Amino acid sequence: MTCNMPANHLIIFCTCPDKDTAEKLARLLIAGNNAACVNILPSITSVYRWQGQIESAEEHLLLIKANKDHYQAIETTIHEHHPYELPEIIAVPVERGLPEYLHWIDSCHSLK
Repeated sequence: MTCNMPANHLIIFCTCPDKDTAEKLARLLIAGNNAACVNILPSITSVYRWQGQIESAEEHLLLIKANKDHYQAIETTIHEHHPYELPEIIAVPVERGLPEYLHWIDSCHSLK
């Protein structure tokens, strides 16, 4: 059974230049109780335009699961600790999900 409720949860995408940066950011977000889970997807190839040039880079992708109330803290943490001048931080609302999983996301934010 899925839960159809207001979009109180987010999946936030963030690319990182290497595994160490990805793990550091993931641990900071979890330790700060700002995210319930961070998946690290290795070895993605990004092709993008930067300062008028077409660039390509091997990166790691973070999939950050969190309650929307923690978005600003997540953005701030990434921005402060990410080596890129302009890090990718894109939040997508979760429209539906297993109620127990969404409840688990919320419960992780209250742990200290």
